[in-house]
Amino acid sequence: MSLVDIAIEFAATAHQSQYRKGTHTPYISHPFAVAMLLSSYNCSEKAIIAALLHDVLEDTDIAEQQITDQFGPEVTSIVKACSEPDKSLSWEERKTHTIESIPSSPLEVRLVACADKLHNLRSMKRDYEAFGPSFWSRFKRGEKEQAWYYKGLASAFARAKDGSQHPLFAKFIYEVNEFFC
Repeated sequence: MSLVDIAIEFAATAHQSQYRKGTHTPYISHPFAVAMLLSSYNCSEKAIIAALLHDVLEDTDIAEQQITDQFGPEVTSIVKACSEPDKSLSWEERKTHTIESIPSSPLEVRLVACADKLHNLRSMKRDYEAFGPSFWSRFKRGEKEQAWYYKGLASAFARAKDGSQHPLFAKFIYEVNEFFC
């Protein structure tokens, strides 16, 4: 069994009984879609595994050491970097931290974070088209705040400190500008 297959099972078990916000869609569909996005861009196995696991520290009882034991310190480092460090902070403080940390993050962290946010954005767009403006009520922060956050992310992905760019970042920026025009 490959390490990616093990990560799929690990993530599916960790997220069992969880659903996407405001839907009946099993949560595992999100990390799986994020991993598929990265795979379609020929990203590394480490990035794909980290994508599958990117929400386990934040949203489950899985401990950091469990990820390290199964998948190694590099995958754990990517997952940690994609997790919000302090859930006790306000939404605005947590999102500001994410926006500010992206430009100086390593490329693989930015790729996982970008694929995560791109899948979330596409889910939002699909649900907005299905439900109209009432869709925004499922979030603690509405359209204005979500637009601030996603535009901030787009700007952050555009200004990597190491100068590295990737077509995935351009795709995210394009879709943010299209949705939040």
